[in-house]
Amino acid sequence: MRIVFMGSAELAIPSLEAIMDSESAEVVGVVAQPDRPAGRKRQPTACPLKAFADGQGLNVMTPEKVGAPESVEALAALKPDLFVVVAYGQYIPLRVIALASSEAINVHPSLLPKYRGSAPIQWAIANGDSVTGVSIIYLAQKMDAGDILRQETQPIGEDDTSGALHDKLAVFGADLLLKAINDIHNGTVSRVAQDESQVVEVRKLAKEDGEIDWALPAKTIRNRIRAFDPWPGNTCRLPDGELLKVWAAKVEAAASGSPGEVLDDHLLVATGDGALRLTEIQPAGKKRMPTGSFLNGHPVAKGEVLG
Repeated sequence: MRIVFMGSAELAIPSLEAIMDSESAEVVGVVAQPDRPAGRKRQPTACPLKAFADGQGLNVMTPEKVGAPESVEALAALKPDLFVVVAYGQYIPLRVIALASSEAINVHPSLLPKYRGSAPIQWAIANGDSVTGVSIIYLAQKMDAGDILRQETQPIGEDDTSGALHDKLAVFGADLLLKAINDIHNGTVSRVAQDESQVVEVRKLAKEDGEIDWALPAKTIRNRIRAFDPWPGNTCRLPDGELLKVWAAKVEAAASGSPGEVLDDHLLVATGDGALRLTEIQPAGKKRMPTGSFLNGHPVAKGEVLG
């Protein structure tokens, strides 16, 4: 099969690699987002998928709008049998999808129809889910609403962060993608419509999501600490007003106090229900470190309050 691959984020790289290694598929083109300013100097920088594809010597297009006439013409010239879309970041109109005889399929890191939209990995962890998965769906006019070709579950580990789970699902999704492509190639596809009554939509993360609310239950705060690692991170204020990032914590359900109150000399912090033992933190301008290392030079006394 002649495949045009569309992607931008790191999540897409294992899927592209899997197709490249497949004997039944040929990558005839790659579509990625244009270079964007990044870093302190705001230099134009390639997205992760484009950087990888360039390194493999693949034909890469970076249109501002994939549905623009010149983009459609260039894609038509590739004579694709199938479009594969993974974390691309642009709406793909029907006039593009119609160029491929087998339409377009998408790799989505959730058990659709649950967690349509942005940041499904992060919200699954933040909501305390123990299971997630990957869905391979046909593209539809409504985002993440297409028929399901393949879907398989993946457990969420007790200590999984969104970064760790992202990497697991990227590899897991690549394997599932190959199964779906083989289904299409062999004419054995089974299309299942999503149950609209079970839809859960999630939004893109904002920096403010990482501000710790100590009035929430300890378990909820810990889930959010895992979910928002690496971005946006979770922050609070030390008693002296200094910003502190919290990267890891343990729940101690038996402890209690006023939300934000420090309950001992080792950063056990009261929440709305139970307490959190902060185990890995990052003071402003410093690297991540075990809490004990920080407290050696910056003690926080029992009875003080974190903001």
